[in-house]
Amino acid sequence: MGNLMDLRPSFLRGRTPAGKTSRDVLQRLWRSLDLPDEALDHVMLTGADPVLPSSFAVGAAAQASMAAAALAAAELWHLRGGARQEVSVDMLHAAQECRSHFKINGVTPNPWDPISGVYRCGDGGWVRIHANFAHHRDGALALLGCPTGEGTTRETVERALSRWKALDFEQVAADAGMVVAAMRSFDEWDRHAQGQAIAAQPLMTIERIGEADPRPLPKYGHDARPLKDIRVLDLTRIIAGPVCGRALAAYGADVMLVNSPQLPNIDNIIDTSRGKLSVLADLDTADGRIALGNLLRSAHVFVQGYRPGGLAALGFGPQDAARIRPGIVYVSLSAYGNTGPWANRRGFDSLVQTATGFNHAEAQAAGQDAPKPLPMQILDHASGYLMAFGAQVALARQATEGGSWHVRVSLAQTAHWLRSLGRVEGGLACPMPGFDGLLETEPSGFGELLALRHAARFSETAARWTRPSSPPGTHPPVWPFN
Repeated sequence: MGNLMDLRPSFLRGRTPAGKTSRDVLQRLWRSLDLPDEALDHVMLTGADPVLPSSFAVGAAAQASMAAAALAAAELWHLRGGARQEVSVDMLHAAQECRSHFKINGVTPNPWDPISGVYRCGDGGWVRIHANFAHHRDGALALLGCPTGEGTTRETVERALSRWKALDFEQVAADAGMVVAAMRSFDEWDRHAQGQAIAAQPLMTIERIGEADPRPLPKYGHDARPLKDIRVLDLTRIIAGPVCGRALAAYGADVMLVNSPQLPNIDNIIDTSRGKLSVLADLDTADGRIALGNLLRSAHVFVQGYRPGGLAALGFGPQDAARIRPGIVYVSLSAYGNTGPWANRRGFDSLVQTATGFNHAEAQAAGQDAPKPLPMQILDHASGYLMAFGAQVALARQATEGGSWHVRVSLAQTAHWLRSLGRVEGGLACPMPGFDGLLETEPSGFGELLALRHAARFSETAARWTRPSSPPGTHPPVWPFN
């Protein structure tokens, strides 16, 4: 294939608004982790922003993050003895996959609680409340002096918030462990201590955290997928972390989703569980911790999205995992990074968009006063593919250099990266596309699932999910025999 991508017209190369191509964005990601340039000669990126209605380069972010994860899988396949294969990602397909669209038994689930959303406060500012889990909804309502439960209306919440300043309610909610964000402009976020902490950090970090002998990856035939027999423990929920695990499963890993029987899930678990084993382990009990420890002792990758310090308190922090399983690749997801005054703050994609300036900037571009969200939860999805990218880079390092490794990604760092890709002139005029030609139907443990095919395509080892999506607890907490 050589340098074919450099010769293609700009509308096929995927040009970002700052005059950079999607290939440029991918190249920066790739080189930031000192990966071989030769691999970049084997990737094709098609399409250009805008592909969804947004003034931001959400298509480029989706395409580049997914392409990084897919190309890293191809590089692992090469490390395991295969010739370098061709990888292609279409921007529209990648962006559509990041919209979390699926149907189960012909019905499209609605994950949003009626109370979730944006509200104007008494000082004219805005806050976004995330109430998709009952304990978050009821906690926010209690802070406002509103009746808890499903019967409370948005009008009741609006009246209560008319007596608050936006930043004050954000802080009170954070102190109570609730999930609320006040809308800021980019300038306000840049002046905020957490915004400055994020700006001082790289997009993602991969750190050696312990010593271990290299575990060379076994060589397989040309038809084996890149991550064959790689065992991944997935202790994540919602979207970003589960997308990471789903991508690794598509590239051939044995991914085991570990849920607590005490914690709720959202309907997106139906889509993001494709390709995974699904088990239950209550880490608040000795039996649950013993089960997880036994699984960890033969795992290669450990992915977690607990609040910083949460798993360390249960004996499964990065250093704990490296002691239990020398050579582990430990992947951590957080909302606002691991330094700064908000390092321990809970957050979701929609809240990070609000706090870091995107809802304000998108509203300005649309000529409206109310906060305007991005057309999909791109911070979640791009972070998920960046996690998969980092996990595979660390796997390659472990196989060749040894050591235990810690990969860190945060939604706020991904937001900072998205902002660096520039704005799309006239992007909001782009019509919302349909999903024609991108969907596939498959059986699942939840019923008939209609969902998007994976947008990354490989010339030799097609990405696919060989295990159906299954409800939590479907499988026993033991690894399959390989």
